[in-house]
Amino acid sequence: MTCSCGQNHAPSASLNRPAPAPGQIALSGRLICVDSSQLLIVLSHLSDHIAASRAEPGCLFFDIAQTDDPLIWQVEELYEDEAALKAHKARTAASIWAEKTAALTRDIHRIDG
Repeated sequence: MTCSCGQNHAPSASLNRPAPAPGQIALSGRLICVDSSQLLIVLSHLSDHIAASRAEPGCLFFDIAQTDDPLIWQVEELYEDEAALKAHKARTAASIWAEKTAALTRDIHRIDG
């Protein structure tokens, strides 16, 4: 698909996050860009954010992929426990990703196992 940033991005068919087992915590939702300038910010910083998140202890699954609407991204995460989720949130809050994407809309829901 060609998006408003002028590039061709293939949508993700499915992220296949496993259901959380007892004690695990999943996050599922959307990251929403309002325009192509926000989309370019996501494209510029997303790969580093995904790599850093996947490297965290207790991160069992982490993926963010563009939907059929190039301004909307599907977010799927799975953490071993509450401590792993808290560590992820602390690392993310102090990251370049958080700084650069602060204006984006996040519609993320928690699913307890």
